[in-house]
Amino acid sequence: MLARRICRSSHSSWPQRGVVFSLAILLGAAFVVRLALAKSAQPTQSTQSTSQLNPDAVLNHLDAVINWYHNITTNVPNSGQPSDAIYRSNAQSLAAEAVRLAFQSAEAEAAVISEQTAPPAQNVPEPPSANGQQNFSQMQAKIASTVASTESQIQQLDSEIVRSVSRRREALVSKRDKLQGELELDHAMQDAINKLAKFESATESASTGLLGKVNQLKRSVPDVFGNTGEQKPATPATSSQAGIGNSEGLIGQSLALYRQIRAMHQVDQFSNEVSSVRDIVQGLRKPLRDALTADVQRGRDLANQAESSNPAQDQSVRQQFQDITGHFRKLADASVPLAQETLVLDQSRVNLYEWRRSMQAEFYTVLQALLVRFIGIAIALGIVLVISEVWRRFTFRYVRDVRRRRQFLILRRFVTGFLFALIIILGFVSQFSSLATFAGFLTAGIAVSLQAILLSIAAYFFLIGRYGISVGDRISVSGVTGDVVDIGLIRLYVMELAGAGIDLYPTGRLVVLSNAVLFQATTPLYKQIPGTEFSWHEVAVTLTPAGDHKLVQDKLLMAVKSIFSKYREELESQHESASRRMDVPLSAPEPHARLEFADAGLELQIRYPVNIRTASEVDDEVTRQLIEAIASDAKIKDSVTGSPKIRAAVKG
Repeated sequence: MLARRICRSSHSSWPQRGVVFSLAILLGAAFVVRLALAKSAQPTQSTQSTSQLNPDAVLNHLDAVINWYHNITTNVPNSGQPSDAIYRSNAQSLAAEAVRLAFQSAEAEAAVISEQTAPPAQNVPEPPSANGQQNFSQMQAKIASTVASTESQIQQLDSEIVRSVSRRREALVSKRDKLQGELELDHAMQDAINKLAKFESATESASTGLLGKVNQLKRSVPDVFGNTGEQKPATPATSSQAGIGNSEGLIGQSLALYRQIRAMHQVDQFSNEVSSVRDIVQGLRKPLRDALTADVQRGRDLANQAESSNPAQDQSVRQQFQDITGHFRKLADASVPLAQETLVLDQSRVNLYEWRRSMQAEFYTVLQALLVRFIGIAIALGIVLVISEVWRRFTFRYVRDVRRRRQFLILRRFVTGFLFALIIILGFVSQFSSLATFAGFLTAGIAVSLQAILLSIAAYFFLIGRYGISVGDRISVSGVTGDVVDIGLIRLYVMELAGAGIDLYPTGRLVVLSNAVLFQATTPLYKQIPGTEFSWHEVAVTLTPAGDHKLVQDKLLMAVKSIFSKYREELESQHESASRRMDVPLSAPEPHARLEFADAGLELQIRYPVNIRTASEVDDEVTRQLIEAIASDAKIKDSVTGSPKIRAAVKG
């Protein structure tokens, strides 16, 4: 419209019209350039709007990565397998690499965010610590000027001292020394002010802004960002945790199974943390990808614009390309570490998955071993129960003596309980070396403190052995003669018998003896031959030297044999039973006589066996028969001096 007005108002010459036409062309070109610049500015605003990042999201990302790293380096699962060291090392190295990439991305994102959120220079308020920093700068400048002035004065005094005469030299030297002291004090003040200013500057830069918070978080993982640049190895799990090779007992295998379950649970927690961190990383990458896509699109749009011969427009396009390139590089510096971190997290998740598979396979192995051991213990206990039941049935079927049957049943309970305890101990205990040491000390203590009881228990098995004693046997032990009433595991009960010679009678007392008396050498134990109940008595008759000794011997022996014939069959039966049980040839018991020189002179001794239960009756009959035989024959009466005496042939 401006060109039309100019054309309409101008009716002058042709040169004037040419000038007007040229002005119209220039105005049109300026309008086109302005429109192009306006269009080119719109994508940039879009790019800026799409690349907005949230500082809280960046810090949340770092917190999640650091927590995951600390968990995977401190809460180390250990299932007792050698492969755990490989998986654990891989998991910790991948976690450390993820932390480094996360901080690398966070630092780049902090730079992008600070650039986006920076207000114009005229609207930037002065930070609270700016006055302090400015004061330090003024103090540094002032003290620097003071130091420079003092140094120049000292140099001037040095030159005057060289040129001065001796009278004035002392005053100049004194003045120079004074200035030298002031200079040293100024240098000390300058060093202190420089340190304070440097510390305040470092503190301000480290505690303000997103980058300062990132640096503070970086200090929480010194093993990743240490001076050596090497990751400190995590403290390995103690090797005392036994795997299946050392967990031979049921308790050890149960503990190994519990460790497997706990380790798998920890690995599952690590996998969940990896997935959570990966979701956070994907959330951070989205605005960065959108901003990168917008920058690429902006560059393509600028590249597709028609070429112009206007130098100003070309310069503007080149500047826009530079701005887009710089912005793209900053975004790429933040996005590429996130993409690398995603790959590291995927590798960590695969490593954790393989680790869990290894633990799961070991879990099934331990579970199978545990079930096999449990079934083995159950089978062993069942076998012991079967043997115990067979023992009980055989005892009731073949042992007729009630007391002996009770002894066998007591022994059965003892053996069954011992086997049960042995199976349970061998099944549950895994550390046999410790068990053997403990058992050794325990056995030594028991042997010392329970010596008498242990000897009594050991003697019990000798007492009930093949040639042992049984209830009803007559024994002599420790000066006590009596009939056995009961045989216990520790004690022996004997009904005491007393009397002189062959006349024994119950005293009404029950003697309780320890079974350990069997091992005392000074107190032997006397008992009947197994299966027999007879003892030997003898009749002693004193003879005159001139008497018919042969006649007396025959007559008196015949009298004793006549009485012996009444219970001969019973004693022969006992004799045969004893011979079969002992497998030793024994002569049959029967009366016999012999002549012997005694203190009183020539003595006739007639020995005969008697049943210990009827010994008194037999001795009474023998006495009567001998008196009648002596009184009925004068020769025998003349050959015998005194009365016959009956006594026990065996003492004790």
